[in-house]
Amino acid sequence: MKIRIFSVFALLLALLSSCNAASGEAKKDSVQNSENMQVEKKPVVYMTKEITPESLVKIYEALGVAPTGKVAVKISTGEPGGHNFLQPSLIKGLVEKVNGTIVECNTAYKGPRFETETHMKVFEDHGFAAIAPVDLLDGYGEVKIPVKDTTHIKYNIVGENMLNYDWMVNLAHFKGHAMGGFGGVLKNQSIGVASANGKAYIHSAGAIEDKELIWKHTAEQDKFIEAMAAAAQSVHDHFEGRVIYINVMNNLSVDCDCDSSPADPEMKDVGILASLDPVALDQACVDLVFNYPSTDEDNAAALIERINSRHGVHILEHAAKIGLGSRVYELKSIDK
Repeated sequence: MKIRIFSVFALLLALLSSCNAASGEAKKDSVQNSENMQVEKKPVVYMTKEITPESLVKIYEALGVAPTGKVAVKISTGEPGGHNFLQPSLIKGLVEKVNGTIVECNTAYKGPRFETETHMKVFEDHGFAAIAPVDLLDGYGEVKIPVKDTTHIKYNIVGENMLNYDWMVNLAHFKGHAMGGFGGVLKNQSIGVASANGKAYIHSAGAIEDKELIWKHTAEQDKFIEAMAAAAQSVHDHFEGRVIYINVMNNLSVDCDCDSSPADPEMKDVGILASLDPVALDQACVDLVFNYPSTDEDNAAALIERINSRHGVHILEHAAKIGLGSRVYELKSIDK
């Protein structure tokens, strides 16, 4: 009897040990699969060192998406007097490829782009109206769209005409910025798509909605940057992810295209980068600047200082935190 009980007990132990081993293997497989999934989910950022109309089309095609319906191509028209903005000759082929309309919004600071009539003239004077249809999104109205991250702003105020489009190509000139540290696709989709009053709302981190009062209600730096991230996410969500993100890294001044007298670049052009993930794209561009092989004649130090002194990287930190994208990416060259 004792022998039988011992035998049954031994059999149970063997079965339990077998189950635990199988469970352990299953857990290992689960962990391995999870790690593989994380690797697979890493967004791709495509890059070319060539900055030509042809390479701009080529890197767009590398993304493997084809916009349908009405397509907005968001650029900066550039402040008159400035010269670093993306030139019509460079972007024409891409705009035609997507059958796009070039769009922009009014500024919240006084100047030629502050009023609709004079801003439309900038479209013409800078050559954009000659290559495609143009649209000033907040030229005759603005609208509020929801935001997920309501830490600072409770909604986003954008140009009303944005609602007329099915897709957006966020075509940004990556460079420095006096307030944000750097300007890439995140800035182009937040401050850039906001109406003039919406720009005041973001700059003040939700305190005011009046462009006439923008300089009287500037927010703490991190709050302003976090508000930009939230606004960029709201536009991405409005289009349900139907946004193509491209950064052109040329004319790398420490100053934005909104500056009528920007500082001359101290580093050479880098290339064009594109992704379906805006955080990954801006992060890749920042990484290229921070790891630039500087020399006395070709130096990224000034741009790095501009980014660091404005805590510019925080927009990447916050955008990733709220789920807009990933700071971890895979960089793929499309050059032969």
